[in-house]
Amino acid sequence: MTTSNTPGTGDVDQAVREELARLRESIDNIDAAVVHMLAERFKATQQVGHLKARHQLPPADPAREARQIARLRTLAENARLDPAFAEKFLNFIIAEVIRHHERIAEDAGQDTTDTADADDTTDTADATGTAGTAHATGTADTAGTAPAAG
Repeated sequence: MTTSNTPGTGDVDQAVREELARLRESIDNIDAAVVHMLAERFKATQQVGHLKARHQLPPADPAREARQIARLRTLAENARLDPAFAEKFLNFIIAEVIRHHERIAEDAGQDTTDTADADDTTDTADATGTAGTAHATGTADTAGTAPAAG
């Protein structure tokens, strides 16, 4: 970081402050877009949860989730984003979606404990080799949109 010639004051050159402000404004705009996209995604997954509850389908769909994980990893690679990070992020979203679906099913009077795929939670090692709790597979019902991004 470039500083002014005044030792010990920590003053940053005006050009550096302006560039930081410009970059941070861009980051703030992206963060806002991510939040709005996640809100839209969760609106869609809530509808899926209600549909599943009405038809007594399990909250989790491991086959769909596996397809979504593979798809997301490819998207991440193409975007030059760490696929392991993208998968961890998606698994976090999946866990929340399944939790919502379980709650919707419970509210509808469906017992989720005796459905085959009600709880896919397993201890797994991620791509970096660190163990953690994650759903065995990708997202639950994203209606064909890019996970976490739309």
